[in-house]
Amino acid sequence: MLVALGLVGIAMVTLGATGFAVKQVNGQPLAILEEVPGPDSGPTCAVDKRYVDEATSGMRPDVVEAWKALLAKAKAQNITLCVNDGKRSRAQQQREFDKAVERFGSVEQAKKWALQPETSMHVKGIAVDIQPLNSASWVDKNGGALGWCRRYDNEKWHFEYDPAWITGGCPALLPSATGN
Repeated sequence: MLVALGLVGIAMVTLGATGFAVKQVNGQPLAILEEVPGPDSGPTCAVDKRYVDEATSGMRPDVVEAWKALLAKAKAQNITLCVNDGKRSRAQQQREFDKAVERFGSVEQAKKWALQPETSMHVKGIAVDIQPLNSASWVDKNGGALGWCRRYDNEKWHFEYDPAWITGGCPALLPSATGN
């Protein structure tokens, strides 16, 4: 057990040294958080039956609180937000990526729509896919003030949370998850 904890600590230091932001969560190593699965589904989205509205279980506590604040702001403006996809474990993300490879015919094409587990912010517990698209559009215009920013030009539904964006503003959109 001590050896495993030591290896996790070394991995976290190594990741930090490479510029990857490692955020400690309630004393849990990042590797443990990444194995926490999110819901595979949820109840039907109240405003668009084509989508589900997953619970935010498995996400970091600060992200859940930020999501609640975003929901409250949306509700005050009569906007309903549904989490069509939120937290995923590494295994859940690998299944998503494998489906994308099958659908788009190659790893490179799949990476434009789904990331592998080691780079997915869904696995890190800080990303949500919001539906319907008119709700996602509202978040795109209003979410930055609460730290929620759209990251990819080709995914109008994908938002990530970072408290630094509340004061620093949203970063520039990348064309896709691969950056091109």
